[in-house]
Amino acid sequence: MEKVRVGLIGSQFISGIHFQALQSVSAAEVVAVASPTANHARDFAAERSIDRWFRDYRELVEMAELDMVVLGLPNDLHCDAVLTAAAAGKHVVVEKPMALNLDECDRMIAACQAAGVKLMYAEELCFAPKYVRLKQLLDEGALGSPFLIKQSEKHDGPHAPWFWDVERSGGGVALDMGCHAVAFFRWMLSGPDGRHPPAVTSVTAHLATHVHRDKTRGDDEALIVVEFEGGCRGVAEESWAKLGGMDDRAEVYGTAGVAYADLLRGNAIQTYSRDGYGYSVEKAGDTKGWSFTIYEEAWNYGFHQEMAHFVDCVRGDRQPLVTGEDGRAALEIILAAYASAGSRRTIELPFQTAATRPIDLWLGSDSGVTPSR
Repeated sequence: MEKVRVGLIGSQFISGIHFQALQSVSAAEVVAVASPTANHARDFAAERSIDRWFRDYRELVEMAELDMVVLGLPNDLHCDAVLTAAAAGKHVVVEKPMALNLDECDRMIAACQAAGVKLMYAEELCFAPKYVRLKQLLDEGALGSPFLIKQSEKHDGPHAPWFWDVERSGGGVALDMGCHAVAFFRWMLSGPDGRHPPAVTSVTAHLATHVHRDKTRGDDEALIVVEFEGGCRGVAEESWAKLGGMDDRAEVYGTAGVAYADLLRGNAIQTYSRDGYGYSVEKAGDTKGWSFTIYEEAWNYGFHQEMAHFVDCVRGDRQPLVTGEDGRAALEIILAAYASAGSRRTIELPFQTAATRPIDLWLGSDSGVTPSR
């Protein structure tokens, strides 16, 4: 296969990043985009010189020349889109979180296995250059045996209205960004090849809605503690309530050392502007005075490397670093976190609630209590 021909399903924020990342991959060619809003798909294609656009992704996946699709859709559409793409024989990259519940994850995995196509889970933190180097330090023994890993991702809220609607999103910040953290923990503690992470034994979480009660029933602040077999703990701090732009940081504590990695501030230009300027970093507010001006933002996040890896997996028929099974495992841990916050107790794993959404475990009858918010 000389080129992997890619279709984008979605035409908003994340699909723009996917296109930018795929442009840097010489073996990839974006040939089509789909969005239910006609002018969005048309304008997205025109601005990026993409030959074809569709309002219905079902038409896109039927393109004979298409090899792979990349989903940039609301969470409630992930399952149907994956099933449709698999039935058409297309390899699939699905954004986080994988689905609304474990039943959907299982159907997606089974459909792709039956069709003989790859289901690739888009966890870019496993490809972010600074975090890749952090894992190398851990793998080579520079930090000794890890006993605590922390990951924090915080900003002032998502970029699209559907995130606030728990019927579409399935949850709040713990689902939206906590899934990054738990996938990061599993990857950091896996072997040098990024596979075979230790089992999770329990999850304890505290969720709250501090700022955005007028917009959502979901959580906008989350603290999640994940206990791994062998004794290491992962602590995730996630927020939609933090002003001043995006923070993304990790810390690893081991018996022989410690390492701190700031994904964005460490790669930023410290800037003072009397009058302000156009863009500093994702989710930033006013740029007057001191700010941190990011450069090569998508590259620092690992999107370019992620898409290059997925394209290579399709071209060379290789096993992806991050699979549908990894996406399912991340969602299982997040479900346990919502159940923990709802019941005010530690949840042991495995945790199987096949058709239950995260938000229902926190706010609904499955939690058994009325949570404190």
